[in-house]
Amino acid sequence: MKIIITGATGMVGEGVLFECLENPEVDEVLIIGRRTYELSHPKLKELIVKDFSEIKKHSDLLEKYDGCFFCAGISSVGENEESFTRKTYDFVVPFAASLSEIKPEMTFIYVSGSGTDSSEKGKIMWARVKGRTENALMKLPFKGQYNFRPAVMTGSKGQKNIKFIFKILIPLLSPFFSAPTLKLSEVGKAMINAVLKGYSKQILEAKDIKELSK
Repeated sequence: MKIIITGATGMVGEGVLFECLENPEVDEVLIIGRRTYELSHPKLKELIVKDFSEIKKHSDLLEKYDGCFFCAGISSVGENEESFTRKTYDFVVPFAASLSEIKPEMTFIYVSGSGTDSSEKGKIMWARVKGRTENALMKLPFKGQYNFRPAVMTGSKGQKNIKFIFKILIPLLSPFFSAPTLKLSEVGKAMINAVLKGYSKQILEAKDIKELSK
């Protein structure tokens, strides 16, 4: 299969990228981003865009791919609802809608997070916005559309984009979380398996992601 990844310069996207490059089910990976990712690999290609709204210009290229793993995103810290909506919902949904027009046979996977609010009415701002984003994505005419809600994740060997504080805090805090800790390699495997064989739910909590990774 051929896979598109966004957010390769972040922790989640980089971990998923590493798994895709090592996984024999994946023949080619296309990174879409606004800055280059410094890695050379026979499977790896890159598309640099100034704005994600430009992807319709590259429809001849993108229609060759079987899945898109949307791992790009920002923290809600310091954001109000308007700005977080602009950088989340308004960033992800138009991109996905364009892809669904280019290749409706594609599988699209979005990484939101544990605690996302599907009702869009809860008290936590980021959870409402991500819930709204998930709900919009599930209406798009993809062959498969899945929303991953991991909680605590640990990186893969060789990752550059893991902040030092995460390396310290995650091992200390993970025993206190009810959801299972996921390796980013497991997240990547689950995404690949979702393209290969699908899953019974469109919203996958951490336990579903771990199950699908097997």
